[in-house]
Amino acid sequence: MKNTMRFQRMMWIAWPAFLVAGLLEIMVFACVDPEDLHWFGGTLNLSRQGIYSLAFFAFWVLAMVSSALTTLLSASPFEINRCPVPKGERPADCSRDKCC
Repeated sequence: MKNTMRFQRMMWIAWPAFLVAGLLEIMVFACVDPEDLHWFGGTLNLSRQGIYSLAFFAFWVLAMVSSALTTLLSASPFEINRCPVPKGERPADCSRDKCC
């Protein structure tokens, strides 16, 4: 059950980020020619497809960070504070209501 929830949360993060990365790719490269890009004063020695690919993955990672932060901040206090130890194996100081 726990792995299913973890996979579901990863999909909540990765799928919207993928869609946003695709839209950013279209919007940025509709206005910018990859051949004209410069990196710290030098040109990028990559093909156009290489630049498109690197930009897409950079956009995807940035969007995943944003989605992950949103997922983290939307977690309830119960999810964050619950005791990970099964009920019968909990230490005495982990018997408060937040652990049930």
